[in-house]
Amino acid sequence: MTMKSLIIAFAATLGFSLSSFASPALAFSGGNFPACDAPQVLRYIQKRFVWTDHHVLKRGLAIESIERAHRNRFGDGYQVASIPRLYCHGTAHMNDGHKRTIWWLIEGGMGFAGLGDNVEFCISGLDPFKVHGAWCRSVR
Repeated sequence: MTMKSLIIAFAATLGFSLSSFASPALAFSGGNFPACDAPQVLRYIQKRFVWTDHHVLKRGLAIESIERAHRNRFGDGYQVASIPRLYCHGTAHMNDGHKRTIWWLIEGGMGFAGLGDNVEFCISGLDPFKVHGAWCRSVR
């Protein structure tokens, strides 16, 4: 086996493993998005919020459920250098008894190293560092 074929075989193996590592619950790609209320998307958001709250915000909050999840808009990504995006929103029922508006987007091909897809989300009133802009603007 030549060095070139070894590198190609390694890159292919690495690509598959990184794709599953980047977001194991999100095994969709290429703009073929699941519905906004797909269980794997909602579970991913809930798990990631718990991790973020535990390690960064330290408020002891968790999302118990996400209801009324629906599509807000869709960007097909057919313009030059455009990324396909699905924008969604719903109501997050928090473990402190509050209901909050949650916004999320699914970006095609924007997972780790461009493999797989990415999900970004923002809960109204729980973005103290304005990561997603004022009032979760970048994910609306």
